[in-house]
Amino acid sequence: MTTDHVVSTFVEYFEERGHRRITGSTLLPPQGDSVLFTTSGMHPLTPYLEGRPHPLGDRLVNVQRCLRTTDLDEVGDPTHLTVFEMLGTWSLGDYEGPQSLRWGYELLTEGLGLDPRMMHATVFGGDNRTGPDTPSQEVWQELGVPVEPTVEDNWWSNGPTGPCGPDSEIFLWTGDTPPQSTPTLDDRWVEIWNHVTMRYRKLDDGSLVPLPQRNVDTGMGLERLVSRLQGTSSVFECDVFTPWRLTVPSLWPLDEPSLRLVCDHLRSAVVVIGDGVRPSNTGRGYVLRRLVRRLLTVLWRDDTTRSIGDLPLHLVRHTLDHFRQGTEGEGVRVILLEEEQRFRGLLERGRRVLAQPRFRGPLDEESLRYLHDTHGLPRDLVLSLRSR
Repeated sequence: MTTDHVVSTFVEYFEERGHRRITGSTLLPPQGDSVLFTTSGMHPLTPYLEGRPHPLGDRLVNVQRCLRTTDLDEVGDPTHLTVFEMLGTWSLGDYEGPQSLRWGYELLTEGLGLDPRMMHATVFGGDNRTGPDTPSQEVWQELGVPVEPTVEDNWWSNGPTGPCGPDSEIFLWTGDTPPQSTPTLDDRWVEIWNHVTMRYRKLDDGSLVPLPQRNVDTGMGLERLVSRLQGTSSVFECDVFTPWRLTVPSLWPLDEPSLRLVCDHLRSAVVVIGDGVRPSNTGRGYVLRRLVRRLLTVLWRDDTTRSIGDLPLHLVRHTLDHFRQGTEGEGVRVILLEEEQRFRGLLERGRRVLAQPRFRGPLDEESLRYLHDTHGLPRDLVLSLRSR
């Protein structure tokens, strides 16, 4: 089952149940949003979750591209990407959590053919502010899916203040053995779908007040789901990465974690540029700059002659087409090459700095921070340069 087939199956399933498809936004959140990038499908819908009527009704479905800077250090493992797609559904004051969970289970098992014996769920177990999510726990028990109550892991909020509520998460088993243990005790259980019952607004003092309406907000990682359906061992082996896996290793021989990081960061940089961001020292532009410099740091560890210019244009075009971006591929590659040239110049200055007497001995943490904060030299690259 291809990624496109999974998307169409998901959307059509919920359209048949009265949901209207809304167009996913770019990576840039609505004006006034405090986050740099869209991190979930709910960001553009915040006003409607707080009670404003949506022009398309109270049942919605979409596919949203997202970027999470909090996951950068996890990229290279089997499940994390910097830019990814989120399959989302919403009930704006219509049906509640139990119905959403039943539909989710039906789609995964009957619509997409996943084995229910490979599933586990978690639910909110209650705390001193609000009680346990008993309705969700009862649904999972009724469906025969193992369920684990937690507290912190199953309370969702949109930052320090704003809409929040208990959630129920669906996990799939990725181990080579029969399923065992629980999601909080064994990381071979991988979360794919989060169903939030958004009942409250969190205030500045930490207290909760009811929202004008009770909503359901769900989000499922597309690449994680496809990876399981296609039987691959990581998200980097599902079909959207096939052109990258076929091309990059012949350009730059890399170990598997490095290959994953380079493919992820290059692909993510293409998408970020495609949505109109340019490299800079602040805000969104700094995130883009950080992506490019991280991937170049990895590429140049073994061979400083490697260049983004080696990358065939068809990979850039493939990514822009997949994310439905109209930006010209050659223009994106020019921006990447200009940023590469800036970084090369920085490194040359860095080598001169490292040649100073104060850096000839072992580098302590204070020196590494100085090199990063003053000269923009990543820790990994400094250590790599010193080892040569």
